[in-house]
Amino acid sequence: MWDPLGTAAGLGLPPSCRTPAHRSSPLASLAEHYKHHWFPEKPFKGSGYRCIRINHKMDPIISKAASQIGLSLPQLYQLLPSELTLWVDPYEVSYRIGEDGSICVLYEATATKPVSSYGMLTCKNQMMLGRTSPSKNYIMTVSS
Repeated sequence: MWDPLGTAAGLGLPPSCRTPAHRSSPLASLAEHYKHHWFPEKPFKGSGYRCIRINHKMDPIISKAASQIGLSLPQLYQLLPSELTLWVDPYEVSYRIGEDGSICVLYEATATKPVSSYGMLTCKNQMMLGRTSPSKNYIMTVSS
């Protein structure tokens, strides 16, 4: 099981935030938040809802988890990059720092049953295929 606070000391979290009690509260909040959007048999379903973003503005689910372990918003901004995307899927947790950064896998598990592709791409897979928005040099023309 993925333990987001397992390396708390390496993240610079204060010792008071590293206790097992502090781990369970944010994880319970995430479980509650994802309750109706978690489909282990179809892991791509609900992936957009489970995508956590920080883009110079803190994602509310991260703010809530931080407050539950006693971290203030300024402390949180010091600990995390200003641009971060976190994909939380049933068998994988991955992230990207910045809009053009590489996608890195933080946690990976094997499905207990074969998983169908459900005919759609996850947000992360769309990003891996290429940018979904035009580049800065893109010129759009319209003809009639």
